[in-house]
Amino acid sequence: MQHRIVVLGAGYTGAVAAGRLAKRLHREDVAITLVNPEPDFVERVRLHQLAAGQDLRPRPFDEMFAGTGVALKLAKVTAVDVDRKSVTVTAANGHGREELAYDTLVYALGSGWNDGGVPGAAEHAHDISGRPGALRLRDRLAALEAGRPVTVVGGGLTGLEAATEIAEARPDLDVALAARGALGDWLSDKGRAHLRKVVDGLGITVHENAAVTAVAADRVTTADGRDIPAAVTIWTTGFAAHPIAAATTLELAEGGRIVVDDTMRSVSHPDVYAVGDAAMAIGPEGKPLRMSCASGVPMAWQAADALAARLAGTKVPRVPVRYFQQCISLGRKEGLIQFVTADDRAVDRALTGRVAALYKELICKGAAWGVANPTVGMPSRRRRVVRDELPDPARAEAVA
Repeated sequence: MQHRIVVLGAGYTGAVAAGRLAKRLHREDVAITLVNPEPDFVERVRLHQLAAGQDLRPRPFDEMFAGTGVALKLAKVTAVDVDRKSVTVTAANGHGREELAYDTLVYALGSGWNDGGVPGAAEHAHDISGRPGALRLRDRLAALEAGRPVTVVGGGLTGLEAATEIAEARPDLDVALAARGALGDWLSDKGRAHLRKVVDGLGITVHENAAVTAVAADRVTTADGRDIPAAVTIWTTGFAAHPIAAATTLELAEGGRIVVDDTMRSVSHPDVYAVGDAAMAIGPEGKPLRMSCASGVPMAWQAADALAARLAGTKVPRVPVRYFQQCISLGRKEGLIQFVTADDRAVDRALTGRVAALYKELICKGAAWGVANPTVGMPSRRRRVVRDELPDPARAEAVA
């Protein structure tokens, strides 16, 4: 009998976990199914580029997982029952539902945007947490006339990348950034100085200590009563965990993330692993790992290796997830690499300028290459990837 592993979500962490499992569990008694609603991989760390008008390279899963034995099911997850060990999905084409039974589940559904409950944000602001939102923003920006104001809310990594990318691509627009604190207040002195230089050079107006409390069609309002003009508002203040987990009996942390141990296994359901933004994992110095690709990919490695070891009856590896740097693109020509401690605090070392931009580009390309080549060195199983778009009545249990 095959051990059925179902991986939910094919972002960075889900795709990496599925590929690594295929490489580690090169056995006929293991079946790996990867569930995702879209047929190609989305480089989420480049969505600010997509929104600014650039095209991203297509990366079809059929090609990425060819020969690995991973079965790709194009479907949207609608429910997870961790007590019955089943997942309910709706086919990507909208025709029919089915239940997928599993022996081990890898939950990698990630996160979406978080409007924080701010009045007007959901109605009037754009988000770039996913490809649909980035494409809608792309179309909106393309329709803007010169001189129109664009306001990015949020001074974190996503906000900085979005503001600088748009300002560089559209110097005719009046781009502003509203940050809750001081600009780059978590960076080193060198990092902050370079960030300020680039932002000023791009003509971005920075509103510091500006917590946005309301969004309208033509402006945002801050806690101290300031109105900032905005023909387009882009909301980048943080991410929210996918809501599916909240409807399960999994133990969750505040915010809806699944609580896991140091092998990324659920503390309440040992047959469930969670990785990436979906998981609440503890890193160095007892701090929760932040939602990021820098956290998610090592988490996927750890989960896949631990699961493979447990199935093989070998020692479970435990490699702590730690940080080395924060990589920030500031348009296509400028960048900032802020080196950090293991627990993600800035140290007094940073790369800046064109070298940093190239460094960031290498990091992005390396991450995408790792996803696109999940089983390099693995002998062929002479099996192609199976792309299952519709429920198979012969195998699937219909859901009434």
